[in-house]
Amino acid sequence: MERSGLAVRPTLGMFQNLFPDEEYQSSYEIDYESYYEKGIRGILFDVDNTLVEHDQPVTLEAIALFERLHEIGFDVCIISNNKEHRVKPLADTLEAKYVYKAGKPSAKGYLQGMQHMNTTPETTMFVGDQIFTDIWGANRAGVHSVLVHPIAKHEEIQIILKRRLEWFVLRKYHKLQQKKTSY
Repeated sequence: MERSGLAVRPTLGMFQNLFPDEEYQSSYEIDYESYYEKGIRGILFDVDNTLVEHDQPVTLEAIALFERLHEIGFDVCIISNNKEHRVKPLADTLEAKYVYKAGKPSAKGYLQGMQHMNTTPETTMFVGDQIFTDIWGANRAGVHSVLVHPIAKHEEIQIILKRRLEWFVLRKYHKLQQKKTSY
C-alpha cells in the first residue's frame, strides 16, 4: 500500500514507525553484498556514532568501507542534521554525496538523498544509530531502515537521555523479534 509515494508499514502498535527493519552491532558488520543482490542501489548513512565517533574526523575504517561500497556498485549519501562544515569534509573524503541540516526525522532529507543518488525508496536503505531521528525518519521516507549500535560509549547529555527512551522502544522491538523467531 502506498500513500503520496511513501510506503505505509503494517500496524505494529504505537511504536511501529520507530522499529528498524533490521539491527546490527556496527555499520562495519553489515553484509552489503546481500543488499545489492536484493536490488538495493543506494545507501543513506548517518555520520556521528554510525560511521565515526561524534565530532571526529573520517577514519581509515570508514574510508575502506566506502571504497568497498563503491566497488560493489552502490551510490552513497550521508544525511545529517549537522551543518555543512561538519558534513562536507566527511562526504568529500568518502567520495559520497551529502545532505546537511536534513531535518531528521522528517522524510525531507531522505528524499533529497535519494534524489542525489537517483534511487527510490524500494532501491534505498538507510543506516543510523538513533531511533527517534534516524530510524523514524527512514521509516517515514519508506526506505529499508537499519539500526546500528553507537560507536562511542560517551555521549552528550541530550543523547544519553534519548538513549534511555530508546531502550523502551528497543525492548518492544526485541520482544517482537523473539516472537517471530519462535514461530
